[in-house]
Amino acid sequence: MVTQFFTSRGFAVAAVDFRGSTGYGRAYRMALAGGWGVVDTDDCAAAARHLAAEGRADGRRMVVRGCSSGGLTALNSLVGPGCFAAATAWYPVTDLLSLAGSGHDFEAHYSDWLIGPLPGAEAEYRRRSPLERADEVTGAVLLCQGLDDPVVPPSQSLDLAAALRARGVRCELFTFEGESHGFRRASTIETCLEAELAFYMDVLGL
Repeated sequence: MVTQFFTSRGFAVAAVDFRGSTGYGRAYRMALAGGWGVVDTDDCAAAARHLAAEGRADGRRMVVRGCSSGGLTALNSLVGPGCFAAATAWYPVTDLLSLAGSGHDFEAHYSDWLIGPLPGAEAEYRRRSPLERADEVTGAVLLCQGLDDPVVPPSQSLDLAAALRARGVRCELFTFEGESHGFRRASTIETCLEAELAFYMDVLGL
């Protein structure tokens, strides 16, 4: 649905199966171990640069998007000089330490595998958290967050929006009462997609 929405409006869309994705065997799946927030971001940037080099995408007008953990990937893609002009994140992870301390029971200790066990890996959790590196974000940001999310607390988006705005970074935030982790209402999804389209058109000067 998302791909069709954007391609029907003239955008080229690439779905990146970064390291850790399923369907390519155990070795590829395990390549994410200890690398969440790094290898996924690197792979998305590599894919974007390749498409630009091949002339299949405009290297000056590329954006990145993701949901939940993919939101972390998208937001980290704007940290430091990069190839993306903007990022959109739906109900994203922005503060890994906070998430590890209040994570959903189903994902308890999952971050030990993805990053490393605490407290020893605390510095890595901070280094890979968009909230901790808000002053290094180099592109515009759009956040969409359900206010009844038990998996990734709304504070993850609210705190990042406040931090980015305090630093003069363009950040648009949409919140939705009654929405959880993974939007269910057609009206919410429609609002988010239309907001994304308008955001990209403005940021990219289209």
